[in-house]
Amino acid sequence: MKRRILFLITAALLAVSSFLRADEGMWIPLLIEKYNIKIMQEKGFRLTAEDIYSVNRACMKDAIVIFGGGCTGELISPEGLLITNHHCGYGMIQRHSTLEHDYLTNGFWAMDRSQELPNQGLSVTFLRRMEDVTADVLKGVSDDMKPDERDKIISQNMAAVRKRAEAEGTGYTIQIRPFFMGNQYFLFMNETYNDVRLVGAPPSSIGKFGGETDNWVWPRHTGDFSLFRIYADKNNKPAEYSKDNVPYKPVYYFPVSLKGVKEGDFTMVFGYPGSTNEYVPSFHIDMVKNYINPKMIEIRTSKIDIMEKAMAADRLVRIQYSSKKSGLANSWKRWIGENQGLERLDVIARKQAYEERFTKWVNEDRNRAAKYGNILPEYKKLYEQLRVYQFVNSYTSEVVNGAEAIGISRRINTLSEMVRGNSEERLINEMRNNLLKVTASIFRDYNMKVDMDVFISVMELYGKNMPPEWQTPGYKKVYAMCKGDFKTLASKIYPASPFTDETRFTAFVRGFNKNSLKVLDKDVFFLLGNDFSEFIANNVREKLSSLNTELQQLNRIYMKAQMEFEKDKVFYPDANSTLRVAYGQVKGYFSKDAVYFTHYTTLKGIMEKDNPEIYDYDVPQKLRDLYRTKDYGRYTQDGEVPVCFIANNHTTGGNSGSPVINAEGHLIGINFDRAWEGVASDMAFNPDQSRNISLDMRYALFIIDKFAGAGYLLKEMTLIE
Repeated sequence: MKRRILFLITAALLAVSSFLRADEGMWIPLLIEKYNIKIMQEKGFRLTAEDIYSVNRACMKDAIVIFGGGCTGELISPEGLLITNHHCGYGMIQRHSTLEHDYLTNGFWAMDRSQELPNQGLSVTFLRRMEDVTADVLKGVSDDMKPDERDKIISQNMAAVRKRAEAEGTGYTIQIRPFFMGNQYFLFMNETYNDVRLVGAPPSSIGKFGGETDNWVWPRHTGDFSLFRIYADKNNKPAEYSKDNVPYKPVYYFPVSLKGVKEGDFTMVFGYPGSTNEYVPSFHIDMVKNYINPKMIEIRTSKIDIMEKAMAADRLVRIQYSSKKSGLANSWKRWIGENQGLERLDVIARKQAYEERFTKWVNEDRNRAAKYGNILPEYKKLYEQLRVYQFVNSYTSEVVNGAEAIGISRRINTLSEMVRGNSEERLINEMRNNLLKVTASIFRDYNMKVDMDVFISVMELYGKNMPPEWQTPGYKKVYAMCKGDFKTLASKIYPASPFTDETRFTAFVRGFNKNSLKVLDKDVFFLLGNDFSEFIANNVREKLSSLNTELQQLNRIYMKAQMEFEKDKVFYPDANSTLRVAYGQVKGYFSKDAVYFTHYTTLKGIMEKDNPEIYDYDVPQKLRDLYRTKDYGRYTQDGEVPVCFIANNHTTGGNSGSPVINAEGHLIGINFDRAWEGVASDMAFNPDQSRNISLDMRYALFIIDKFAGAGYLLKEMTLIE
């Protein structure tokens, strides 16, 4: 019996240890030495915290950038060469694509520096330094303050901290960001480079292989990478695009490993995760899972179906709508997987059980009860309102952004207001000319038939799913006018409106005058655009902002209370688009009963999926030839070319393009997705099934060298064999 008891105690301790050491968390680089480095080294990491983050010497953080607005990228050569995901560079590749030069379909490879393509509006941002400024920001703040007074003091303190940082004269951009729901604050010094040029991208049949069917799914066979180069002035400082600019010289770049990965290997993802909600109450999960996601999934399904049908029938439409459809489909499929994951893990019930334990702890102490006793009841009341306003705002936006003609009509607003207000003719002409300058770009990726079908669908779904009391007056007017027959209405208004054709729009803008206002007042798109906007502004936005302010205040208190409740737990802050470290191990998983997924895929799997009849699975002939002749070069593992691998690093949106680093600090992969079963990890990390999906760097090198014939790029890199 004693031996049995001892066994049970040991097993329990091991279970607790396993739970505490689960590879969950997005950790602050500055605090790795304090909280994580020993655990990381136990898992196999062979470097130090200073190798990851340091302000005294070159380190990994100096090779990582925010790429564009929502991805991560990393430097892989001393000549400013940068790698990120294909889907992160997709918009730039699409903008450079035409029927004559279809880089989306055929890929693009600059064979020397002169062929690299500039990308207006694209930037990359380096973190130069971060600092914990909590004490300064919360100076003079107390728990019993009124929210407005507290916010005022914090704003004043932040301004003082920012002014002090700017006085250092670095020229860096200063940001101060809240962590742990406003219980901690960090200052970030960033440097942004605006001359970033496209160097290479595989065809979509490699870079998006599997398309939306395989998105969020393992096993995966997607060569999701693209190459860019950062340019700087002669002093290596940021500069606007110029032919005189030279490749940026980084203080650090990642050596690229050819050694590959095996089960159990240490991995680290270092990047810019966007947003997570790990510490929210059950009411938040219920709002997302049961109230908002289902209707958002439905309307996106309709839009995507329309676009996919048109793209399959017309090559030009495929170019025009590839980026748009991908943007819609990414969140759409995530929402589906998120709901399934929340259901599978029974997250709402688990949260409620936690809240019961929390409430019991609160009520055990009179002071705690006074301080925290009203949190959960207040949450309940708040979310009953919030879910309504959040849905109305999100769904209305989805409708407005669904029909592009509505958005195009909004562009005329300023000009119409100037004419109505009898502004100077000189100013009106300036506005006309500004609109005419962007007209070509507005309609470059527009197809009237596709937009008409989307318009019909979103108008019908809005009437079906939006409660009558939240439907806008303009929509009700249009609905009554066409008796709910949006198909017939669309067939009449699309061929005539100035907002559905480039030629009509150009003529309308050029001749815009007082008489044009009569046209606007009868145009359905202009009516709906202003109607939706005014309705949200007058009936939703202020209340939603007020509710979110209340929510932030409750979140801050609840977060503080949770940290007191579990005082022995080391908490990590929710993602907020700041640089984070996630670490774990290469690891397969059970998808469902009797179905186990191994940790990597190979080129063989691509050939097994090859189907010329399906765009997303039509393998390029050259890749088929390389497979047939086994012309793999040095990019093999057990005789096959590895393509992707999985690990249990905690990632989310924004981590796309993040470097996956091995125990020696070498680049082994590019993070690009998560496995379907673990998509709910933004709100509930599941150590058994939460897996990040990464491109194996050997496949990227194989494509660059053997497929594209751009092996000269490898000569820039430091390859570790």
